[in-house]
Amino acid sequence: MDINETIKSQLDENPIILYMKGSPQAPQCGFSAKTSQALMACGERFAFVNILDNQELREALKVYSSWPTYPQLYINGELVGGCDIILEMSESGELAKLVKEAAKQAEA
Repeated sequence: MDINETIKSQLDENPIILYMKGSPQAPQCGFSAKTSQALMACGERFAFVNILDNQELREALKVYSSWPTYPQLYINGELVGGCDIILEMSESGELAKLVKEAAKQAEA
């Protein structure tokens, strides 16, 4: 499986997935920490990928998404955005709504 197929597979299998530096319990950068905290505050399960563990994935995802930085949050296979966008959505309540909707759809 090539790296783009790996990315597509991860997006297909996980309705809510965060590509980040480190893990939600041990983030490796401040932006990943803030983003994962905002996501955890929504109260739904989500998948994550530590992009520091796979340099090929780290570089390929930037091209795949046309987004040069991490973290990157995807919901239902669509890029939602990075740290600033996620924090804005969290403050407005939009993030919780989107995350809960995706989790509900995944259970159905």
